[in-house]
Amino acid sequence: MADLWFAIVSAMLTAYVVLDGFDFGAGALHLIVAKTNAERRRVLGAIGPFWDGNEVWLLASGGALFVAFPKALAAGLSGFYFAIFLVLWALILRGVAIEFRSHVEAPLWRAFWDTTFSVASASLAILFGAALGNLVRGLPLDAAGWFSLPLFTDFTPRDPVGILDWYTVLTGVFALAALVAHGAAFLAWKTDGPVQARARRAASYGFGALAVIWPAVTVATRIAAPDFLAVFPSRPFAWFGLLAAIGGLTAGAWALRRGHDRGAFLASCAFLAGLMIATAACSFPALLRSSGDPTFAITAASAANDRHGLATALSWWLIGIPLAIGYFVLTFRLHLGKAPVAGEGEGY
Repeated sequence: MADLWFAIVSAMLTAYVVLDGFDFGAGALHLIVAKTNAERRRVLGAIGPFWDGNEVWLLASGGALFVAFPKALAAGLSGFYFAIFLVLWALILRGVAIEFRSHVEAPLWRAFWDTTFSVASASLAILFGAALGNLVRGLPLDAAGWFSLPLFTDFTPRDPVGILDWYTVLTGVFALAALVAHGAAFLAWKTDGPVQARARRAASYGFGALAVIWPAVTVATRIAAPDFLAVFPSRPFAWFGLLAAIGGLTAGAWALRRGHDRGAFLASCAFLAGLMIATAACSFPALLRSSGDPTFAITAASAANDRHGLATALSWWLIGIPLAIGYFVLTFRLHLGKAPVAGEGEGY
């Protein structure tokens, strides 16, 4: 049952990265692909029907961790205390910027909130990427399963480690490139005119950057966390994720060259999902890996709720997840085609 919940939490986090990822990417590109107020309202109109609902997957993933692996959630919230506050501020600023930009019809006011929206979106991509890098590298867990992290120490991925080192910064940059390419592919699909043309160029550059950075991150992972990739050959899901990521990156570049914008976006979804699947497969059964003694790692078995609690949670999850999936399918069906320009005074 604990292994099943590991898969469920991994799937929900993957859904969050794929769905909210295009919001982050579109936000990070906001000032680049849109030059005028009308063009920026078109970008907001493209992500407007989706971004708020996409963020619910993060809350749902936290809820799944709470009911299935409370020990891992407690240790993570405590150890990443400072980083979590940075994430919360960035999430708040994104929502505030979208709403506030249209409250005053002044160029300086709009420029300030547009810049805030773009910076907050890019920051979230980097923060989540660095957080994933921390999980792959390992955390300074003690025998009781607790840890604390300063912002940085000597900037190396060796104990004593901090939130930031050369490896986690690299994973943060990689995450930003991946989500920028993802957001650009989404905007190329959902917009037209100059915004679409700029988004297509940004997506092409993004896929090209990923082809360079991804191998570098793989080599860096081998250096920073050699035991993480050591299990790769024996994990079928890791192979499946790798093939999905390679296929997505290749198909995305091919689709962009032929103007198949929706195909490029779906390929980008496959790339991100493949990376998340491969990462989860290599991490299993550890939820929080230890950078020191491997026996201090918090695993699915050691952090799991009792079997009755997991079974009860599963019964409710089986009721809720079809409703959530149905909501997103309906939302995308209702907003097929090119996105309209958001009206003046509207948050999106």
